[in-house]
Amino acid sequence: MAYLFILLGVGLRLIPHIPNFAPITAMALFGACYLDKKYAIVFPLIAMLISDMFLGFHQVMFWVYGSFVLIGFLGMWLKNHKSSENIVFGSLVGSVIFFLITNFGVWLGPWYSHNLNGFISCYTLALPFFRNTIIGDLFYTGVFFSSFALFSYLASIKQLAIKKI
Repeated sequence: MAYLFILLGVGLRLIPHIPNFAPITAMALFGACYLDKKYAIVFPLIAMLISDMFLGFHQVMFWVYGSFVLIGFLGMWLKNHKSSENIVFGSLVGSVIFFLITNFGVWLGPWYSHNLNGFISCYTLALPFFRNTIIGDLFYTGVFFSSFALFSYLASIKQLAIKKI
């Protein structure tokens, strides 16, 4: 079931959406939280790579993938600390990790001067995207985790009903 949610995340990334309103942070958190430890980081990255084959590759990919590795480690922590508050916290921290790391990669690229003014300009111009990132991450994290909890609950009820028969 967890693999299905991650594949759903890939599909959602491929359809047109508001810039940075995407399921990728939720996919990294969710995957690391529910997948087997040996697949927790790798499978979401492979899913990203597959979707990037359709969307295109870019100069900041190293920073994007690096941020999702860190978000995956956050999801592994979440595995043993699941609560509504920690899931929201994980989503918000994931948004901040993505914002800080990927925009650092953007600043290092050819688009900004490599001084304090260029650094400040890079992060300032990224703030509208950061808002979308936070909203999208909270939305998709809520959808992934709550849907999985609901499906797990319904499956356990079905198992109890089968045992009674």
